[in-house]
Amino acid sequence: MRPLEHDALQPFARKYVWWKAPIDAVAMPERVIAQVMDIGDWADVRALESMVGRPKLYDVLTHAEAGQFHARSWVFWHYRLGLSTLEQTPPLPTRQFG
Repeated sequence: MRPLEHDALQPFARKYVWWKAPIDAVAMPERVIAQVMDIGDWADVRALESMVGRPKLYDVLTHAEAGQFHARSWVFWHYRLGLSTLEQTPPLPTRQFG
C-alpha cells in the first residue's frame, strides 16, 4: 500500500486493532482490513470498500489466515464479492500442523 493509504487506515486500526498502536497496526494493512471486514460496522465497511477497492478485499479474503474471520462475516464477504453463493461458501481457513 502507498503511505497515504497507510495513513487512511489509521482510524480503522485505532478502532478495530485496539491491542496495538495504530502506527504499528498499519504496518500490516491486510490485518487491519481483515479486522474491519470481520467486525466492522456498516459505515466503516462501506468506507473501507471505497478506500481500498474490491480487488483488495478479494485479496485479503482469499489469503485469510485461520481465526481472522467469524463464520458470519466469512459467508457475507464471499457472497458480497461474488465468490460463492450463500449455500456453497468454502470452509473457513484452518491451521495446518506439521
